[in-house]
This record gives sequence, structure tokens and C-alpha cells, in this order.
Amino acid sequence: MTDISNRKDVEQLVDTFYGKVLQDEQLKPFFAHLDFEMHKPKMVDFWAFVLLSEGGYKTDVTAKHMHMPLKKEHFDQWIALFNETVDALYSGEKAQMAKDRAFLIRWTLESKIVNHGS
Repeated sequence: MTDISNRKDVEQLVDTFYGKVLQDEQLKPFFAHLDFEMHKPKMVDFWAFVLLSEGGYKTDVTAKHMHMPLKKEHFDQWIALFNETVDALYSGEKAQMAKDRAFLIRWTLESKIVNHGS
């Protein structure tokens, strides 16, 4: 298995992961309104920025999600699907970085959204 090394790999990760998310009974309601093909370039840009140090991504991820009524179980499912996807497709330093960054994103969003509503 190879590591994440270019934008095409990032696109495959995003496609595969969100393919799972959009089929997941717990998570798909949060994405029902989303035109995936229109939103996909932003997600690819984000992960290319994170994993490949590509410039151009400037959106505040936290602000984009603050309105969502997410609970701990949604974050648990999101991270489980993300890690499962990475592990099925890639192995190496960038793959581990993707999982580490996803964990950090999850922790940050969960602490702001779930705890904000408490």
C-alpha cells in the first residue's frame, strides 16, 4: 500500500470517505442539503493544504460547522469512518498525518460545538 503523495490521492480519499458518510444513517442527514460535487473541491483543497502544504485554502472550518446540531456520537462515527477509509487506501507518514489531523479537527469541533451547547 502506498502513502498519500499527491492531489489525486487526496481526491480519492475525499471521494471514498464522503461516499461512506453520505451512506451512513447517522451522518448523512447533516449532508442531505449539500451538493457534493460543488463542495468537493473545497474539501480537496482543505486536505491538500493539510497534507501536501498546498496553498489556497482560507475557510474557517470551525465557523462552517458551528450551526450544526452535532453530538459526541456523530464525531465518533465521523472519525471512525475517516480512519477506516485512510487505513483501507494508504499507509505511511502522510496517511498517519491525515488521521492525526482528523483527530485534532474532531477534538476542536467537538469541544466547541458539543460543549458550547451544554
